[in-house]
Amino acid sequence: MIEKYIKLPQKKISDQAISNFFLSKNINLDDSKIRKIEVKKNIYRPVLMDLYRLYNIISLNKRTSVLEFGSGWSSVVIAKALLENKTKIKNKKNPIYPKFDYHILENENFFLRHTKKKIKYFTAKKHNNKISYYYSKCNLINYCGKFATEYKNLPSCNPDFIYLDGPDQYKIKNKINNFSVASPRFMPMVSDLLLIEYYLTKGTILLIDGRGANAQFLRDNFKRKWIYQYFKEYDQHLFYLNAESFGPKNDLLLKFYQSRD
Repeated sequence: MIEKYIKLPQKKISDQAISNFFLSKNINLDDSKIRKIEVKKNIYRPVLMDLYRLYNIISLNKRTSVLEFGSGWSSVVIAKALLENKTKIKNKKNPIYPKFDYHILENENFFLRHTKKKIKYFTAKKHNNKISYYYSKCNLINYCGKFATEYKNLPSCNPDFIYLDGPDQYKIKNKINNFSVASPRFMPMVSDLLLIEYYLTKGTILLIDGRGANAQFLRDNFKRKWIYQYFKEYDQHLFYLNAESFGPKNDLLLKFYQSRD
């Protein structure tokens, strides 16, 4: 079971309890100003349990660097969790000195701009994390003889937490052999993580929201040792990189994840 490697939040909690939880973090998921914009743009309401699990997995497992594919309310939650993780580290003897950097990759300019405004709105001047926003087109490619999708530009980062909830497949316009994923019959098939897999350190966590076909594609093509579990109740796929440590720095980081600092 993946719980041996990843600390998970409590399984049962009501929507009202989740809303109150985020209110205690100064995140109002029903903020009238934000709702007005999102209703006008026909943006989906957030799935509360998904946000709750996302926040707590980052918090409980002391993540320090995040790469997110896609953006939205999840970005606000991730930014807040990283900020709180940073404020908890007050031990100057800690040899890690994490950067607490956050990289958001989006293939839609509107969502990227809207997400940036939401993060600023809910974190204001209190947010000292290094947050980088990236817009990139996403194309259909041939990956080792299989159709897949790939962003044209990737952030130069090495995260210990990856959240995969993008891209929007309908924005992937190109075709190969007349095949296109811009149809409800198909789905995006992100391959970018396979390009950086050998750079990821032991202990890296990957969370995929839905996208079961993409989770299967990654499982079939990853080369290193990943622990995997599907949580059907939440339609979430969770991966933990349990490969060999890269050395002393990796060992210190693993120790930090388990510390009570």
